[in-house]
Amino acid sequence: MASGTMWYGSAMAMNSTLDKIIRLGRGEEAADLLLKNGNVVNVFTGEILRADVAVGGGIIVGVGEGYEAVKVINLSGQYVCPGFIDGHIHIESTMLSPYQFARAVVPRGTTAVVCDPHEIANVLGLEGIRYMLEASEDLPLTVFVMASSCVPATHMETAGAALSAQDLAPLFDHPRVIGMAEIMNFPGVLYCLPDVLAKLEIAAQRGLPIDGHCPGLTGRDLQAYIASGINSDHECTKLEEALEKLRAGMYLFIREGTTEHNLIELLPVVTADNARRCLFVTDDRHPKDLMDFGHMDYSIRLAVKDGLNPVTAIQMVTLNPAERFRLYDRGAVAPGYRADLVILNDLKDFSVEKVFSRGHLVAENNSPLFDEPQKTYDVSSSANIVSKGLSFEIPVQGERVRTIGVVEGQIVTEALELPVKHRNGLAVADVDRDILKLAVIERHHATGNIGLGFVKGIGLKKGALASTVAHDSHNLIIVGTNDADMAAVAHAVIEMGGGLAASAGRQLLARISLPIAGLMSEAPFDIVRKEMDELLSAASALGSPLGNPFMALSFLALPVIPALKLTDLGLVDVNKFAFVSLFV
Repeated sequence: MASGTMWYGSAMAMNSTLDKIIRLGRGEEAADLLLKNGNVVNVFTGEILRADVAVGGGIIVGVGEGYEAVKVINLSGQYVCPGFIDGHIHIESTMLSPYQFARAVVPRGTTAVVCDPHEIANVLGLEGIRYMLEASEDLPLTVFVMASSCVPATHMETAGAALSAQDLAPLFDHPRVIGMAEIMNFPGVLYCLPDVLAKLEIAAQRGLPIDGHCPGLTGRDLQAYIASGINSDHECTKLEEALEKLRAGMYLFIREGTTEHNLIELLPVVTADNARRCLFVTDDRHPKDLMDFGHMDYSIRLAVKDGLNPVTAIQMVTLNPAERFRLYDRGAVAPGYRADLVILNDLKDFSVEKVFSRGHLVAENNSPLFDEPQKTYDVSSSANIVSKGLSFEIPVQGERVRTIGVVEGQIVTEALELPVKHRNGLAVADVDRDILKLAVIERHHATGNIGLGFVKGIGLKKGALASTVAHDSHNLIIVGTNDADMAAVAHAVIEMGGGLAASAGRQLLARISLPIAGLMSEAPFDIVRKEMDELLSAASALGSPLGNPFMALSFLALPVIPALKLTDLGLVDVNKFAFVSLFV
């Protein structure tokens, strides 16, 4: 398939008949494609076998010797793997449209993802989910969708929409909607909230997988959570937690994202006995990391470097996610399976040379070979903020404040109680102690809600950062050393209609415009990466030591991850699942 051609999906496979496939499998007719002299990674037996792979009608019709084909590619000992599958990702968190995301990850060997579009769903509701489904049609990357269960994630923030079980039910008629997405409101499950249970029931009635999200949950509460029908989790950060969840029957999703680096910590839990219950996932990953390090290929490479068997690592991004999500047409190099194939030079660096989707060459030498489907999408405005008279003033009401403590490399935070600096009766940032002011402004309904607080660990020495990417309701979040720069950067983001920005001295230093729900850019991924590099450079110049302070910032408004978070409605003690006062 040459560069510049349009991708037409599965028309060839749809036209194939069973008797044709059988004749091809028996070698009675020439196949469409023959990958000859390859080392085939057999994910069923853990073996690597020298064999040819014959493809016809978009599926693998035979693995062995003696096949002929219209087109033959001599692999000369290169490795043939199934296409990689990311079992849990929020595409919106890449800040790329589905097409640009595909251009970034397909050359890295990813041929399918299971996404939870709850970021855009929390902004635009069903309109957002439908956009993700429509915009991912006719791509060589199969985008499966889990129906977003937490819109809003909790009652402790203002989201752009609210989706009930009844709202979600029609989505399951779509062939690529394959289950219920992560049930983040685990207290809602344990307290038997009717709307949460209703969502569990509609998935259970259809016999669909239900993903979990229960950081730190243990003991009888964990048992009850799993008994409700939820059987996966991607929030483990400790070995003991991971092992308890595996023992209780959960699939363990081992996450390696941009902010959350759990793979090395959790890898020792993976054994020959339990590996088939383990998957590598990314959850959230920025363009810089996709371009510099990779996608699922990076997780495999990292795991193998740390001592995991290469074939086991490949199973964890192929057969394991395919079977967990009941995608029985993919995940292996075997007859009858979809011809989504990755050609590797070795099983150490996992350098991807070629990628096939349904037997079509769609990427080679890290370059995509497909164009964007010719479609247009209208997405509603999503930056509805009352900007006049914004105030970030915090009157002093005590000597100590509850402060969010950033934990680098994790999305959990600390709940600190620290002395507050004040001036003229107002609590202010204390740059010398790295205690900065934090604000969350409601952006969906122009309510004027502003949550104010403090954070330690971002490290700015001057200026301010702002973003409309703020999980999960994606209100406008701002961190700054002074109110003037916080106001300036807020106005810059509002004028863009959503995005990320950095300012100092009331001057805009760098920005990324995210016109798609305030979450995604329409620009090519290399441009988004360039703009992100400029933003990160600006943040570094302002003093932040974090590799990606915007990613860290994006999780400070997430009131389902312990311990302390800030929403537009106020400061949340996640462990108590309750609002708390800023001053102690």
